[in-house]
Amino acid sequence: MSQRAFKVCLFGDGGVGKTTLINRYLTGLFDMETMVTIGLDIKSKRLEIEGEVINLQIWDFAGEDRFRFLLPSYARGSSGGIFMYDLTNRFSLIHLDDWLTIFEHEQTQPDKIPIIMVGGKSDLHENRAVTKEETLEIARNHDIPILFETSSKTGENVDFLFDTLTREIMKYYNLI
Repeated sequence: MSQRAFKVCLFGDGGVGKTTLINRYLTGLFDMETMVTIGLDIKSKRLEIEGEVINLQIWDFAGEDRFRFLLPSYARGSSGGIFMYDLTNRFSLIHLDDWLTIFEHEQTQPDKIPIIMVGGKSDLHENRAVTKEETLEIARNHDIPILFETSSKTGENVDFLFDTLTREIMKYYNLI
């Protein structure tokens, strides 16, 4: 069995739920008291997919403007990316262009690495500010073929999201 390491960058505006998403994925728990990420936080998880042992390194970028200058150097060498927005905050989705420009500028691979769009806080139905149709249109316009809605609170689609991204990265590197 071979071993691989994949660097995945999770980026988007502050407060969209990036850190709680990672914590839910790694621990299976939801913590309302999650602290704001300062700069960068790196976590990892060991997976086995299709006979490959994968060390998934998840780089969680602070979403506040004052830390945005860090993203270009940290994004370098990524195997995949997750742009996360808040389904209850339209402005967090509108900033997709800014985040993609920063993230994609630093990629050294000849082809575009896998990027997935993730709308967080899907459990807050009554506060929804973005429709599924709008997000699908935006994803199509940015050539992002995979879009998820997740809830760190309920766990909806959290494991499936990371499994899907890992498999897309493996396809990108012709491992499956």
